[in-house]
Amino acid sequence: MEWRERIILDPGILSGKPLVRGTRLSVEFVVDLLAKGWSPAEIRENYPGLDREDVLACLEYASEMLRAERVYPLAV
Repeated sequence: MEWRERIILDPGILSGKPLVRGTRLSVEFVVDLLAKGWSPAEIRENYPGLDREDVLACLEYASEMLRAERVYPLAV
């Protein structure tokens, strides 16, 4: 799956945070729910505008952003 089909960045909504297309739900919010132990089915039950592919797109987006992240240790 290609997350770009489901995740958008719109500076006019939530200050440009990545969102699930067609909603005002941020990727951050969905990933936080998963981190708190919510299952994808529970998320979809509580947010019926989302489908399984939306939840997976949020994870794929987060994964890609983390792969691109670079950490540079500071000299102490």
